[in-house]
Order: sequence, then structure tokens, then C-alpha cells
Amino acid sequence: MTPFSPAVHADRRRRAAAQAAAAGLAGVLVTPGPDLRYFLGYTPAAELERLTLLVLPVDGDPVAVVPKLEAHDLEVGAVGGIEAVAWVDGEDEHAVAARLLRPDGRYAISDTAWALHVLGLQRTLPASSYAAVTTVLPMLRAAKSPEEVARLAAAGGGADAVFAEIVTRRFAGRAEREVSDDLDALLRSHGHEQVDFTLVCAGENGADPHHEAGDRVIREGDMVVMDFGGLADGYGSDTTRTVHVGALTDREQEVHDVVRAAQQAGVDAVRPGATCQDVDRASRAVIADAGFGEFFVHRTGHGIGLTTHEPPYMVEGEETPVEAGMCFSVEPGIYLPGEFGVRIEDIVVAFPAGVPGVADAPDAALRLNTSPHEVVVVE
Repeated sequence: MTPFSPAVHADRRRRAAAQAAAAGLAGVLVTPGPDLRYFLGYTPAAELERLTLLVLPVDGDPVAVVPKLEAHDLEVGAVGGIEAVAWVDGEDEHAVAARLLRPDGRYAISDTAWALHVLGLQRTLPASSYAAVTTVLPMLRAAKSPEEVARLAAAGGGADAVFAEIVTRRFAGRAEREVSDDLDALLRSHGHEQVDFTLVCAGENGADPHHEAGDRVIREGDMVVMDFGGLADGYGSDTTRTVHVGALTDREQEVHDVVRAAQQAGVDAVRPGATCQDVDRASRAVIADAGFGEFFVHRTGHGIGLTTHEPPYMVEGEETPVEAGMCFSVEPGIYLPGEFGVRIEDIVVAFPAGVPGVADAPDAALRLNTSPHEVVVVE
């Protein structure tokens, strides 16, 4: 992953502290994973049981608590201006961290924090309390900078190139797993350093939204759902297209047309003043009006960034306003048990005016995937 500058990480830390203060929190506690990469540009050599913790207080300077044996890695990394407090094996690492916290403070802590450490801090500071970042600071990483959007656009372009290539290959007579392996190799050849999923769901398996590719042989007449993505230069891609082996039936064409219209409606719902649930409602209404409402069984979308699934979520009840720079999927689907499924998914960025290399769309969502939405017929 191409590193961001120390100044970028410092600005992110300042914004996080400001958001925490506005929420009435004492600070943000960041543990290894995407949050630590976002705020410090650092990933421990081994994300094991030893405590690594970045403390972002609302009223002081950030401090990193690290195992002594990993302190050198932090010092020689791309991290600037951060004090590091090292602890050694045999020492109570939670007591070391507790000295940097308010005894009665309420802190946001990374969703991926180990229970071992959350409970250890709670035991050491009984009057303190902790809440998942997603719950109390859902916008912490949701609005992307122009540089982040550019990386997401490049990742999406790589995924589009994969689709363009995979549809030139033969499907009939091959197992789902073989096509899945092709997708994996193609993602890597188009700039992805990490592949997170390559779902290939043929025929009746398409009615399972998260079906794992298996030994089912693809046949003439199958609808095939392909959902694939991963990380390129540290940022995610995630796209779904549904292809067909040979000519479609009228029913298959009808269902695909409904999903295509629903996907367009979801993208069109991204306007100033819209909330996340408005995107879900727009897509869902199209499918319900066509008589397939009970067969749309998941949320319409999820955020994407340093991970392929992160806040915000496009789902009923999510009243978070859509903000400029939010990047998320719009992926409605219809899943007919015992028959087939259809899903179409693009990553979009909200109100991306001024993003380098990305056309202005100041009052709308801009797709970061541009591969065909109509059914592609494959052999």
C-alpha cells in the first residue's frame, strides 16, 4: 500500500478527537486493524494478544502503547510526531494504558478490539466505559478524502477490467470453483494485493446471496451471479454482475430488468438531504412494486474503504445523512429459491465535486464501476 504522509494521518487524528469531543467522549482508542492504519499508517508485524493501542484524547496529544519488542517497528515506520509508551512481557499492559486514560472517561474503541483488552481496561479502571466506534462515531472513516476516492476509483476500475475479461471465457461445463479461481487470479493481475471474495453462484445457487463457489457445474441456461472484490493499494473494490449462459427466458429477463431498475433507483436517491435509509427505500420500492419484495433479503448497500465492508450501511432505520465523500455499494437483488438469483452492484461516491481524476457530480452519486448492467450472455 502506498503510504499517506504523516501530515494526513495527523489531520485524521485531529478530526477524530474533535468528533469525540462533540460526542461527549473522553477520546478514541484505536487498536490494530483498519483504524490503526487509518490514523497512524502502522500495522504491527503480528496482530496477536499483546496490547497495541493508540490513545486519541480530546484534550491532549496522541500516544501509542506498544509492546517493547515492537517499539522499533513503530519508530522506523512512516509515523511522525507520536509518543510511544512501551511495555514489556510480564508487565500489566492494561495498567500502562490506563495511566493515559481518564479514570471515569467514556471512550470510543475500535470495533475490532479484543475483548481481552476491553475487559482488561474496564477491570483496571472500573469507572470507565467503552463503546464501539461504529456505534458512537459512525462517520469516523465514512467520508473519504479526494485521495481516498481516487484509490477507490482505481480499485473499481480494476474490478471492471476483471469482469470484461472473465466474460470472454467459457462458463458451460466448468465448476463454479474454477470460475472463482479465475476471478481471484484476474483481480491480482489487475492490481489487487488482497482478494476478499470471489463468489460464483450458478442456477439455483444464485438464490443464496452468499453462496460459496463449489463443485456445481455450470450449464447451458444458467443464470450466474458473480460477486468479487478485494484491496488495491489498500482500498476496496466490490462489484456484482449477473451473466447468463445462452439465451434468457422471459422470466429471467423480467427479473434482471427489475433489479437493474432498482439499482438505478438507489443510485438516483443519493441527493442533498438524503439519508442512508432513503437509498435502501428507493431500491426496495422498485422490487416490491414488481411483486418480488419478499425475495430481496438483504440491505441495499454498505460502506467501503480500507475494508470492503464498513459503515455507513444503506438499510432501513439508518437515518445518517449521506455526506460528500461517502463511498458505498448499491446492490439490490432478487433471490428465487430453487430457481436463480440476480444482483447488480456498483460502488458509488456521494457528491464527489473536485475529486482529482473523477468527474464532478456535485448533487448526485457517481458510479465507480462502469461495466455493463444489462445481462451479458456467455458461453
